[in-house]
Amino acid sequence: MSGRDGQRGRGRGGRGRGTPAQERNPQPSPSQGAPGRTGGAPPQPQPQPQPQVQPSDLRDPSDSTISRELGERLQIGSSSGSSQAPVPARPSQPTAAATPESGSAAPGSSLPPVSSKALVFPSRPGFGTVGMKCRIRANHFVVKAAAKNVFQYEIKIDPEVKSRAVSRALMNKLIEQFGESHLSGRLPAYDGRNILYTAGPLPFSSNVFELNFSYKDGREKTYKVSIKFAKDFDLYSLIQFLQGRQRECPYDTITALDVVLREFPSQNYVTVSRSFFSPQFGSSPVGDGVECWRGYFQSLRPTQLGLTLNVDLSATSFYKSVNLIDFVLEYLNLQSVPPHGFQDRQRLQVQKALKGVRVETTHIKKMPRRYRITALTPLPANKLMFTIDEVKGETSSRGVEISVAKYFKDNYGALRFEFLPCIKAGNDSRPTYIPMEVCNIVGGQRYIKKLNEKQVTQILRSACQRPADKERSIIQLVKQNNYNLDKHAKEFSITVDPNLTTIEARVLPPPRLKYHDSGREKMCHPSVGQWNMINKRMVDGGSVDAWACINFSRLGGDAVENFCRALVSMCNNIGMSFNQNPVDVYSRPPSQIENSLREMHKQSVEALKRMNAKHKQLQLLIIVLPDASGLYGTIKRVCETELGIISQCCKPKNIYKCNKQYLENLSLKINVKVGGRNTVLEDALNKRIPLVSDAPTIIFGADVTHPAPGEDSMCSIAAVVASMDWPWVTKYRGLVSAQPHRQEIIEDLFKVDKDPQRGNVAGGMIRELLVAFYKETRTKPHRIIFYRDGVSEGQFKDVLLLEMDAIRKACASLQEGYLPPVTFVVVQKRHHTRLFPENHNNRDMTDRSGNILPGTIVDRAICHPTEFDFFLCSHAGIQGTSRPAHYHVLYDENKFTADGLQVLTNNLCYTYARCTRSVSIVPPAYYAHLAAFRARYYIEGESDSGSGPSARGVTRDSSTAVASSRLPTLMENIKDVMFYC
Repeated sequence: MSGRDGQRGRGRGGRGRGTPAQERNPQPSPSQGAPGRTGGAPPQPQPQPQPQVQPSDLRDPSDSTISRELGERLQIGSSSGSSQAPVPARPSQPTAAATPESGSAAPGSSLPPVSSKALVFPSRPGFGTVGMKCRIRANHFVVKAAAKNVFQYEIKIDPEVKSRAVSRALMNKLIEQFGESHLSGRLPAYDGRNILYTAGPLPFSSNVFELNFSYKDGREKTYKVSIKFAKDFDLYSLIQFLQGRQRECPYDTITALDVVLREFPSQNYVTVSRSFFSPQFGSSPVGDGVECWRGYFQSLRPTQLGLTLNVDLSATSFYKSVNLIDFVLEYLNLQSVPPHGFQDRQRLQVQKALKGVRVETTHIKKMPRRYRITALTPLPANKLMFTIDEVKGETSSRGVEISVAKYFKDNYGALRFEFLPCIKAGNDSRPTYIPMEVCNIVGGQRYIKKLNEKQVTQILRSACQRPADKERSIIQLVKQNNYNLDKHAKEFSITVDPNLTTIEARVLPPPRLKYHDSGREKMCHPSVGQWNMINKRMVDGGSVDAWACINFSRLGGDAVENFCRALVSMCNNIGMSFNQNPVDVYSRPPSQIENSLREMHKQSVEALKRMNAKHKQLQLLIIVLPDASGLYGTIKRVCETELGIISQCCKPKNIYKCNKQYLENLSLKINVKVGGRNTVLEDALNKRIPLVSDAPTIIFGADVTHPAPGEDSMCSIAAVVASMDWPWVTKYRGLVSAQPHRQEIIEDLFKVDKDPQRGNVAGGMIRELLVAFYKETRTKPHRIIFYRDGVSEGQFKDVLLLEMDAIRKACASLQEGYLPPVTFVVVQKRHHTRLFPENHNNRDMTDRSGNILPGTIVDRAICHPTEFDFFLCSHAGIQGTSRPAHYHVLYDENKFTADGLQVLTNNLCYTYARCTRSVSIVPPAYYAHLAAFRARYYIEGESDSGSGPSARGVTRDSSTAVASSRLPTLMENIKDVMFYC
């Protein structure tokens, strides 16, 4: 996975219309300790009473009013001389600050204004102080560069070249041929596209070079390469930014230095985003014609230490460089070529796997040609006809129709497998047909299709390393790369410290958890990120009176009934009220799952009616899944979007084992699905959580899940969850919606529909969740905390502007002037920062897997020079090296202190409902992730789950794209509970 860079923005605190006027300090004060065990923010003033929001009080907010309000609050485009309120400054890009001797600006101190076009995020309010201090190491390597000018030139190649490898080869030839004579001996760094950097000026402002280029297949082509001066820049602005004296990040300078350090690996390894791969780093087969290549990730980051090079190990999947028929046999799990060719279903499977793959022909030994596969022909080579349009010698065969097999027999020898389809290359107007047996897959092509479970397991096994081993491997890799001897690094006077960075960190204390007073243990103090339910009862056990079980597996009725009795007993033992007698236990064949579920639902409703039960339909349906995988999605879609039944699916192997730990985990999930609570934070119960407990607060989580690579017609799914039970903040209501393919901005946060009778009707997920919060608590939220998952750095600005605008409009649509203060935090897991214990042998500072302790937090050294961000490893490692979550505050009107937000985030990680462990990202973001994936099942089923060849043969057309965007609507009673758990 790649790191992401991009432009960022800024936000400002300040109350909007209709909220109590309150002076804002333009220079946030340093972190202050507070009484109480969390050591969080000092007590906040109670908000003034605000008029109660009535769910029926709908107003159509004026777009111009909202836009003006958002502009005022975000302070976009204001200059230092603006008459508006001062802005708490925050530059951009998540990394760290400057070295102590560099004189970096202290957090919260006054920073210079930004330009009128800049958008920067809130500045760091101070460093955290809560927790036990410790020292750890990070895979960041300090980089130093001489303060000399860098010159940037624009490159244009005529005719245009789409292959980056060919572009680099052309540039290498140009440097080799004209370097001394025309380039003053400069050694440029090339980005592979259209930019060239040099460490000094070239002796011209514009020039054109003509190159004769020879391809591997013997073809020759002449190219014209133009080099034109674009601009030059020095490192002064970068130094100022790293030292906290400048608020805008000079991305062009960082990009230039990054390109220099990437020049050597880009020329010698296969580049995938910001990672480099090669078999020389190691490779291993993972099945179905795919192999895993190992490599490394590298990215230059601005941090508090200055520039650092973030280096991490990587692994990804590549096509095996084998004969095409060998690949197909392995992909289809066949021992030999079928005597009558492939079935049409198999052909479509292979076509989907090979579309876009480059192959090299072998039938002309001295002149191999390369082609890109566009399809597999429906007809075999001996029946596929084409018209010859060439002249040979003195005779012409132009216009003669002939089969591909006959043509090859006459010109190159008979085919062994003439009954197999051919590959199709080129376009429909001028296609090229080539028999599969004369094609080899070109090496170094990444396999971007969705991997099946077996392949994923193999890659994870290949990439998984214990912390001590991973640290050694990274150090060895950096020494092997020897950046300081790299000729391009020398040219630009760049040096890289080969030692991992040692940094200061803290280990936050775990929160105390409250369980029901009827249990022997009323309070729980987690140890190393985990605890258990022994002697504990759920703090708020749910009630299940009407339930049933349906068995789609081959398990006998006795095994299923025994399991149900054991599960009911477990639920009752740990605090639920669970009726021991089911409405019925059904057994149905897996062939008609949808009809069986509908029939069962109808029968259960009739049975409850006969019994004069207080419930009109089932509260819970326990489902024993079929023995064959692939029907989970169908079951959830029918239950949650058609029947309105809460379901709990169980695998047959777990039913058979009936393990106590498994029953306990099921009980935790069932309890929250029927409206209960498993545990709550003691601080929440006693109203001691800063900026949450003192006033009604709603915590949102949001995420967008995108379709697998290659699924160009499938929509993306957005999910938003929100806490409904202030002050306990453990119950989260979830909503989902479909949106355009691979769009990251959540489209349906707020919307206005036109109704023929009612006119403009406000709606959207934020508004619906705010109304639900009001119905549950009888008060509207006075604060909003919004955790947004899955946003890359390049999208920070757009996500903040557009999604904050939607939040504002949703609030204002409920009541004029209702604009509660918002804290908008991005949660990132897809980064490459890894943290290691300073001493791997110190068991007091590591968990059982050898990772850093849960609660370890870093807000110094490797974090952003001035913005409010931190790394938090909130979970105990299980396998491999733990990945900390990166939290970056894009907007903060609630004025959290560093300790306040860090402690809140860490403590929330202990409230995840599905297990008795702290989790790696804050639960609302985790729940949104689960809800989004659940919704994907509704439109995809499991046809693309990658569970085997049969699961990959589905090809989609444009009609499927339209159908897939119609996400089935969740039933109302399903929305009310945590159905996604």
